[in-house]
Amino acid sequence: MTDNYFKTFPNKEGFFESYGGAFIPPVLEEEMKKITDAYFAISKSHAFISELRSIRKHYQGRPTPVYYCNRLSEKYGGRIYLKREDLNHTGAHKLNHCMGEALLAKHMGKKKLIAETGAGQHGVALATAAAYFGLECEIHMGEVDIAKEHPNVVRMKILGATVVPVSHGLKTLKEAVDSAFEAYLKDPINSIYCIGSVVGPHPFPMIVRDFQRIIGIEAKEQFFDMTGELPDNVVACVGGGSNAMGIFSAFLDDKECTLYGVEPGGRSLAYGEHAATMTLGSPGVIHGFKCYMLKDENGEPGAVHSVASGLDYPGVGPEHSMLKDQERVTYDSVSDQETINAFYELSRLEGIIPALESAHAVAYAIKLAQKNPQSSILVNLSGRGDKDIDFIVDTYGLPSDNK
Repeated sequence: MTDNYFKTFPNKEGFFESYGGAFIPPVLEEEMKKITDAYFAISKSHAFISELRSIRKHYQGRPTPVYYCNRLSEKYGGRIYLKREDLNHTGAHKLNHCMGEALLAKHMGKKKLIAETGAGQHGVALATAAAYFGLECEIHMGEVDIAKEHPNVVRMKILGATVVPVSHGLKTLKEAVDSAFEAYLKDPINSIYCIGSVVGPHPFPMIVRDFQRIIGIEAKEQFFDMTGELPDNVVACVGGGSNAMGIFSAFLDDKECTLYGVEPGGRSLAYGEHAATMTLGSPGVIHGFKCYMLKDENGEPGAVHSVASGLDYPGVGPEHSMLKDQERVTYDSVSDQETINAFYELSRLEGIIPALESAHAVAYAIKLAQKNPQSSILVNLSGRGDKDIDFIVDTYGLPSDNK
């Protein structure tokens, strides 16, 4: 993608065309400006870039590989490849922006990192970054997700983070964001809110996207080295949309590549049964920014559901909202059951247990392969499934029990 795109979007006010911005209390405006100014000043410095590159190589284990799924492709057709973000340290793409955000916080003299988490991968990654840099860490997580993602809760505590249970509303990701924002408002001078996706008020959608661009930069070169061409299709799951923007960012100029963002179709497409924001939502303001969002009868953020805790959010990143309107990215959904089936297929055919979030993208790739067996499909496998196995087996059973 040309540098001009990234200089153009977002604009100085944080808008991706009509989406984004910063609809925040006056008390936060000055702090957001400080973060924005610091990001532009620090992130372009030689010292910052050198330290981040060293962290990515020697601590995170980047670059993560691109892998060809031989048996999955044989069964369903097509040529299915995975960008293995599950092999990134802590088991997901989240550490890409968490190490960047924590490094920025260190350079700004902040003492505490505050964030929300749904599936727990962002919480684990931020707790890891806090331990690395010697900072305090406070993670807000809905009680429903705490129960579903217990292994990640334990990991956060082992790493030294304080996990704050959120017990109001649906007790999932939206409420965790509300709670984390409230905690940040109490002390914005000494703490920084490290939001977990390409959402929230400016500058966070830009900052998280920029740190996640490493996925696409690596994947594009790796895929070309393997095949001598670009992929016909690039597929990623979308909740807030950080892993998707990370890989899409490298292919936005390549019109021969069709980009697919896969949302949770849940149990059905009835209200409250899914989190298919792009498919069934409309523009609105949530958590300080404008985007497509699912609404209740009063126009407020609506009830959502997904088998994957990291995707059950009623909003989506503003850049995704713009790319939908531009028709550059196709947004579609798969159901909970299709996701579970794909989870087991990848596990048993390739020996790779994916996160439930990532399994949405795998499920969609299988459908694409069946429709066009001549095509190549690059999937961003955004995380590994260790965190999900107890929940899946308890809820759905093993394939032999679940015909």
